[in-house]
Amino acid sequence: MACIEARGLRKTFGTTIALDGVSLRVEEGRILGLIGPNGAGKTTALNAILGLTPYQGELRVLGRDPSTERERLMRDVCFIADVAVLPRWMRVSQALDYMAGVHPRFDRTKAEGFLAKTDIRRASKVRELSKGMVTQLHLALVMAIDAKLLVLDEPTLGLDILYRKQFYDSLLNDYFDRSRTIVVTTHQVEDVQHVLTDLMFIHRGRIVLDCSMEEFESRYLEVIVNPESVATGRALKPMHERQVLGRCILLFDRVDRQQLTALGDVRTPSIADLFVAVMGNQAGQARGN
Repeated sequence: MACIEARGLRKTFGTTIALDGVSLRVEEGRILGLIGPNGAGKTTALNAILGLTPYQGELRVLGRDPSTERERLMRDVCFIADVAVLPRWMRVSQALDYMAGVHPRFDRTKAEGFLAKTDIRRASKVRELSKGMVTQLHLALVMAIDAKLLVLDEPTLGLDILYRKQFYDSLLNDYFDRSRTIVVTTHQVEDVQHVLTDLMFIHRGRIVLDCSMEEFESRYLEVIVNPESVATGRALKPMHERQVLGRCILLFDRVDRQQLTALGDVRTPSIADLFVAVMGNQAGQARGN
């Protein structure tokens, strides 16, 4: 069953097209990475899914129309835009009290259990916590809500690598149970490669890549080409070429692995490298039009 299904989703701000006929389907129990450059339409797409902005086209989230059924929908949806939104004057204990009072599906015992694994004291005010601790608190509050869909928009922005890793490890080990669905946007794509089940690239309001991680790993291959094999590799029409420390690295789409092994060292590319390749090709197509 689809958790999110969109057909012909369109959104404009004056003359700016933020979403240009987006169609997508996210199945229940998946973790989708929505990756794109600034201004590509990521946040606009999330806002439409959350019922925060009007749009043209068809959209169903958990079987509901976000524009007309937002109140019911948000009982089953959690959203983290930025961990800096917690009031700085609030004590940790007050944050727990507040959540228990406003959200019918908040499990205080579960939140307390998450916080017990940290150094956060209940009497501390948010302004007294480090940024990493604020993230831990925010995550504890959100993960204690029994939601069917969790939407994360750049959730680890500004955090160091240790806290980013801790964030995604907690998400996988303490929250995700294959019945929930998670949608995450991030610029730090290296952090989420091991977390995702599905991958989507968005560029200028259009989906330019949509695949499962299984397909990603079988379809795309990168070769560190032996110097004498560069011309042979280029003849196979790679989708992208780059130079690293004097070596030529070619990225291929749907080329037989055995054929590539003769050229040099073959490996699965990183999401970041594929993103650069796809965005570069999109820019090239735009110049060619």
